[in-house]
Amino acid sequence: MVQLPNFTSKVFLAPMAGVSDPALRIMCKEMGAGLVVTELTSVNAIVAKHEQLESQSKNITEFIEFSEKERPLSVQLFGSDIVALEKAAKIVEPHFDMIDYNMGCPAPHITKQMAGGALLQNADLTRQIFRTLVNTVKKPVSLKMRIGVTEENNSLFLDIAKIAEQEGIEMMTLHPRTVSQGYSGHANWEMIKKLKQNVSVPVVGNGDITSPEIAKKVLDYTGCDYLMVGRGAMGNPFIFEQINDYLENGVYKKYTLTDRLEAFVKYLELTEKYNIRFANIKQQAIRFTKGTVGGAQLRNRLSTATNTDDLKGLLLQKVTV
Repeated sequence: MVQLPNFTSKVFLAPMAGVSDPALRIMCKEMGAGLVVTELTSVNAIVAKHEQLESQSKNITEFIEFSEKERPLSVQLFGSDIVALEKAAKIVEPHFDMIDYNMGCPAPHITKQMAGGALLQNADLTRQIFRTLVNTVKKPVSLKMRIGVTEENNSLFLDIAKIAEQEGIEMMTLHPRTVSQGYSGHANWEMIKKLKQNVSVPVVGNGDITSPEIAKKVLDYTGCDYLMVGRGAMGNPFIFEQINDYLENGVYKKYTLTDRLEAFVKYLELTEKYNIRFANIKQQAIRFTKGTVGGAQLRNRLSTATNTDDLKGLLLQKVTV
């Protein structure tokens, strides 16, 4: 049994493609996230990129960027090619505190590869994947999954959880929607409760956690050990501080549009250290202003920005008005 890292709080940042970049992860960590996870990364891409970087005397951190400030830090992998999986796990192990395996992504371009949520239907391959990961690395391996592929098989997660525990998976995160649901409908927190009742390893509850009040409700109702916040943290790194304060004291600080804009200026400064696409940065700017008074008008102006200097100018202008 491999020991999990010491998490600094009960609330984790979920891996989100195009969203949970190093700059946002650092901000979430500073605001109280107990664990942050990289964007999901293909095992085949890691192997191919490693070979290319190695020829240039570089390592995989040029491809999966991160900061030491993020620790404890988990890397999330996807892909069902066992040979590539073993190679990729060996490549990333020295750089990360945990390895998380994705069995929850509902995106068709992932599930068509028999990866992400599609693997819930393949118990034999899943067992092989877990065994390969656990036997290959000395770092703890965790699992993030959905409850099933369709509503008709929405209890597949219990079978997978049993296999995961048998093969040495140290922690399980459940997003209680089916793959076919995508992000529609509501997270069925009853399923998190069922998972907690059926496994002995720590359980992380995920799905529709968008406020401190909801976070406490999920913890109390399901009995899960930790929470993972995804869309609730988009443009809102404050949510980690708010949840932690609410769980401890029953109160939390509310943040204004100005607070959010100042936070985004800090985010912009952090992005300068990393290779983050401008299109993603621009989407982050839009997210940081959602749900705030005056946000809609500002978002219209932000949509015209063509570079980070434009974004910073518009935001600083708004902050100083």
